Amino acid sequence: MHLHRRVLLGFALGAAAGLLLHAAWPANPPPVVRGLLEYVAEPAGRLFLRLLLMAVLPLVVSSLILGVAEMGDAAKLGRIALKTLGFALLVTALSVVTGLLAVEIFKPGSGFPAEVREKVLRGGGLPVPPIPESLTFTQRLLSLVPDNPAKAAAGGDFLGLMFFSLLFGVGLIRADREKTRPLLKVLESVNEASMAFIAMIMKLAPYGVAALILNLTTHFGYELLANLLGYAGVVVLALAAHQFVTYSILLRLGSSMRPLDFFRKIQEALLTAFATSSSIATLPVALRVGEVQLGLPRDIARFVLTVGASANQNGTALYEGVTALFLAQCFGIELTLAQKFTVLLMAILGGIGTAGAPGASLPMLVAILASIGVPAEGVLLILGIDRFLDMCRTVLNVTGDLLISVLVSGSEHRRLHPVPKL
Repeated sequence: MHLHRRVLLGFALGAAAGLLLHAAWPANPPPVVRGLLEYVAEPAGRLFLRLLLMAVLPLVVSSLILGVAEMGDAAKLGRIALKTLGFALLVTALSVVTGLLAVEIFKPGSGFPAEVREKVLRGGGLPVPPIPESLTFTQRLLSLVPDNPAKAAAGGDFLGLMFFSLLFGVGLIRADREKTRPLLKVLESVNEASMAFIAMIMKLAPYGVAALILNLTTHFGYELLANLLGYAGVVVLALAAHQFVTYSILLRLGSSMRPLDFFRKIQEALLTAFATSSSIATLPVALRVGEVQLGLPRDIARFVLTVGASANQNGTALYEGVTALFLAQCFGIELTLAQKFTVLLMAILGGIGTAGAPGASLPMLVAILASIGVPAEGVLLILGIDRFLDMCRTVLNVTGDLLISVLVSGSEHRRLHPVPKL
C-alpha cells in the first residue's frame, strides 16, 4: 500500500477508535484507556514530530539556495530569466494573498476546542525569538537580516535564515560557475540526503497520525474532525479561486489566449499533476503539452517549465499561508500585522525553495510556524488530509508554470504555434 494511503488509513483508524472511546466514556475514561493515551498515543505523536523537525534546517537552507541557483543556470538567457523570476514572484504573491484572505474571511480554526489548544500549548513548540509588538515597520524589515546566520538557526529565526539563503543563492549566481560547482554539488547532496531522511521518517507517519488523532478524538469527539474538514474546504476553495479567477485575469492581461482554451489544452498535465502530487514527475508531460497543445516556443517552454518545476510552487505557497493562519486560529494566537507579513514573505520564499516532490512542503511549513510562535505540533493535525491537499496544490503549481510560459512568450512577442492535429 502506498504511503499516502497508509497515512489516510492511520488517520481513519485513529479517528474511529477515538470516537468510539469518546462515545463510551465521554467524561472519565478508565485507567487502562488513560494509560494508553498518556504513555503510548501522545508520546508516539510527539516522537514523530521531533524526528521530522531534525530535517528542517538542512532542507530549508539547501532547497532555497539551490532554488535560486537553478534560476541562474539559464541566467545567460538574461531577459527571459528575469521575466520568469518576476512573473513567478507575482503569481506566488497573489496566490498567498488569496489564501490569507480566505482564512481571514472564513476563519476555519476559530471554533477549535479550547481544550485541544491548551493541551498542545502545554507541550511546547519550537524556540522562537521574541519579537516585540512595538517594532516599527522599518525595524521589522531590518530584523529580517540576521547578523549571524548560525545564531538565527539556533534561535529558530527561520525567516532570517531564509533571507540569508536567498542572498547566498544570488551570490552563487554571480560567482564563477567553475569555482562554485563543488559547493553546489555539496548542497545537492545535502538536499538529497535530507529528502531521503524525511522519506524514512515519513514511514512512521501512519502511526504518528493515528496516535495523535486517537488521543485527541478520545478527549474531544467529532468537533475536532469538523474543524479539519472546514480547513480542507477553505484550502480547496482558495486554490480554485486562484486557479480559475487569478490565472484567467493574468491570461487576459498578458496574452491573447482565452482562459477556456488554455485550461482545455493543458488538462492532460493537470490530471498527471493530480495523480502524482509531484511537479518534477509531471515535467515531461508539461513539456509536451506546452510545445504541442499550447504551441510555446521550445526555448522558452524548456527553460520556464524546467525551472518552474522546482522554483515556482505557488500552490504550495498558498497552502502554507492558509495552514499557518489556520493553526494560529486553532491555538487562539492573535497574529499581529507584522507576523502576517512574515507569513506572506516566508510563504513566497517557500514557493521558491520547496522541492517539487510529494510532502516536500512540510518542513517549510514547520519553519513558518516557528517564526510566528505557533506550536509546530499542530502540523500533526493536518497530516491525515495533507495528501489530498498535496494533489490539489500540485495542480496549481503545474498550471502556474504553464501560465508563466505563456506570459513570457507574450512579453517576448513570440507567437504560439500549436501542432496541428493529423
